[in-house]
Amino acid sequence: MSLATMFKRNSLLDERSTWITSIVLIVGMLAVVVLHALPPEHAWHLNGSVVTLLGKYLTYMLLALAVDLIWGYLGILSLGHGAFFALGGYAMGLYLTAQQAPLAPWQTVMAHFPVAALAMVLAPGLLALVFGWLAFRSRVTGVYFSIITQALTFALMLAFNRNEMDMGGSTGLTRFDELLGFSLASESMSVALFVASGVAVLLAFWGCKAVTRSRLGRVCMATRDAEARVRFIGYRVEHVKLAVFVLSAMIAGIAGALYVPQVGIINPSTFAPLFSIEVVVWVALGGRATLYGALLGALVVNYLKTLLTGVMPDAWLFLLGGLFVVVTMFLPQGVAGVLARLRRRREVAA
Repeated sequence: MSLATMFKRNSLLDERSTWITSIVLIVGMLAVVVLHALPPEHAWHLNGSVVTLLGKYLTYMLLALAVDLIWGYLGILSLGHGAFFALGGYAMGLYLTAQQAPLAPWQTVMAHFPVAALAMVLAPGLLALVFGWLAFRSRVTGVYFSIITQALTFALMLAFNRNEMDMGGSTGLTRFDELLGFSLASESMSVALFVASGVAVLLAFWGCKAVTRSRLGRVCMATRDAEARVRFIGYRVEHVKLAVFVLSAMIAGIAGALYVPQVGIINPSTFAPLFSIEVVVWVALGGRATLYGALLGALVVNYLKTLLTGVMPDAWLFLLGGLFVVVTMFLPQGVAGVLARLRRRREVAA
């Protein structure tokens, strides 16, 4: 098979996977909305708590998408993306808190939704810009970058635990009543937030696909595979890394902002390094550098977590660690890699 033929074949497969993923997301959202609209006594009716749970899964899928963008296509393993997720969540939490109680004087501007919405995106983006600029200009890569991202999220966890931050201390921000004048306790708001999360996942998926197919995306993959050569031909690799890292952080911030009104709380535990490691497990299980694999991995792992924590909560972390070991040893390309191999076998057999 010639190189041109292989490139064309891979492009067609990528196009097909994009359409399939988009259709599954759209049909899935419509199905949830329709099933929720059924009468409560109907056997297929989905109540508000189930819709909220599915909405939470969607925010996790959005976060996994952000991690896959930089890990799968740029080769940067971030173990601190939970920090960007949490910052977006705290921005939303401050706005929701301001609807029923006064904020600290320096936080009063967050009572206005347009300002809060900007903060949900800009706070993670600015942190990623400063942190990434310092790290990439110093050419910190590999395991060293992973370590300092863990240090970043751990430091933020300690800072937000302090009452002096006026962020609720170890309790965090909770007891939210309304969003944009609508009660968060209503089932209609649960559906609205679910749909908003689904639309955000769909738009982010298309946006990330556009980035990976662009010239920037090709440079990212070249940097991942041979950074020294990319530098040699004249590209400012640190600028490429910084741009994609900031974009990834902003997507994570949006995920956090959508997560908070559905869960009803945001506290410093979201900054915990363990949460960021869990996100990496989602992406590894689904399959790196596919985007749809990250969505699938986040959905599967969190569904298993919901099931197993109710049965054996103390064993979940051991199961999660074991799952990561199994994926690393036997499924290095994740579920997406397995599906790709099965598809190639069918094509050969045909």
